Amino acid sequence: MPLYNSQSLKIYNSLSGEKESFKPIHEGNVGMYVCGPTVYSNVHLGNVRTFMSFDVIFRYFLHLDYKVRYVRNITDVGHIVDDVDEGEDKIAKKARLEQLEPMEVVQRYTVDFHDILKSFNFLPPSIEPTATGHIIEQIEIIKKIIDTGIGYEANGSVYFDVVKYNETNNYGVLSGRNIEDMLANTRDLDGQSDKRNPQDFALWKKAEPEHIMRWPSPWSDGFPGWHLECTAMSTKYLGNHFDIHGGGMDLKFPHHECEIAQNEACTGQSPVNYWMHANMLTLNGKKMAKSTGNNILPGEILSGENNILSKAFSASVTRFFMLQAHYRSILDFSDDAIVAAEKGYKRLMEAVDALPGISASATSSIDIVSWKQLCYDAMNDDFNTPILIAQLFEAVRFINLLKEGKETISADDLKKFTAAINAFVFDVLGLSDDKVADSNNDKLEGVVNMLIGMRNQARADKNFALSDQIRDQLIALGIQLKDGKEGTSFSI
Repeated sequence: MPLYNSQSLKIYNSLSGEKESFKPIHEGNVGMYVCGPTVYSNVHLGNVRTFMSFDVIFRYFLHLDYKVRYVRNITDVGHIVDDVDEGEDKIAKKARLEQLEPMEVVQRYTVDFHDILKSFNFLPPSIEPTATGHIIEQIEIIKKIIDTGIGYEANGSVYFDVVKYNETNNYGVLSGRNIEDMLANTRDLDGQSDKRNPQDFALWKKAEPEHIMRWPSPWSDGFPGWHLECTAMSTKYLGNHFDIHGGGMDLKFPHHECEIAQNEACTGQSPVNYWMHANMLTLNGKKMAKSTGNNILPGEILSGENNILSKAFSASVTRFFMLQAHYRSILDFSDDAIVAAEKGYKRLMEAVDALPGISASATSSIDIVSWKQLCYDAMNDDFNTPILIAQLFEAVRFINLLKEGKETISADDLKKFTAAINAFVFDVLGLSDDKVADSNNDKLEGVVNMLIGMRNQARADKNFALSDQIRDQLIALGIQLKDGKEGTSFSI
């Protein structure tokens, strides 16, 4: 029997503002779409926190034996500076500043995004579509919206008529905003825009002559609106109606609000059952911003090359720190906080490492079944990782008492206890044991030093073919040798 049959999961739905029992559209299957990064710069720590929240959600669904299709897009076009319909595309602007092709910018920062997420032990999504790969689908959606009378063309651009849509629907259903208030608080456009209403948003923008990224369409050579891409990709891979749509809290309005409007204009139905939003990350009690210097990149945490933290911290410690807060809570990142998290992480890993040395007894003095269900209760309550971590530290207390002989555990319970701890620590929370990683690094260093010794001997024997072969094969594996006065060193 699949595990989800015995667990009652509740999810906070941003659409209703309440926790709701999770019931998938198709039994045993979950369709989840999460808005991915706009790849015009290095992924920042707030992004990592958001994607980590949905990585844990993805992991927990898998743990419950659901078959999950997790779609997370790459925005590589159509994202205007300041997230409005006027101005310069963020990727095109970066390309102009760095004198690169836009796709060079996209490639550079997509690789950075993947490298950072891999270092933090993220599971890859089931599908990772790009906006540029779905221009045709976006054009077809625009045609449908125009056919309903809600989309209109003006001077080669196409806009979504929010006021007309609101006559039969509710623009503001997700964010709680009122269209009349929005219109009243927006300045008059004085005829300087092609829009009928200030709140209308672009479905297609005609490209100016200097705009690099452009595609042919029935209306003009141009590019799609930012909101449209997610509608196209989510519905293509998950259908017109799917289970979960997630993203950062900052996307609730206008991005997700516009997605709902586009879907309903096309299909006549709400696209998503559960809208989920992760909250923001602050640094030393203030908003992170490059302009003020109150900013740190994920890679700078791992390397220690920053002016904010006292030392480098591992990806596992950083991940553990972030999961100590609920995904809907604001989390403040500071040196004191991550130092404390590192101590807690080490206590947890020491206890996990001690489990194989625990001796079984005839009977158990600890109720393992009740403890295990409390762990599930935490995750079933809107993926409450801080409560789960509290239960794991209760397990740490059990382990220490077992080591001291003050509690007993049967062989069957010890097996269940070990399996549950490993499942929650490594499979659900996605933590890694740094001791194992350090051990592997030590082994790698030993092997490379052995090969360096063999290469040195080959050079001494004037067997330069073998010497070069060792060097070249190490380079192919990503290991660079450097010969100097003090001998040969290596870097990865």
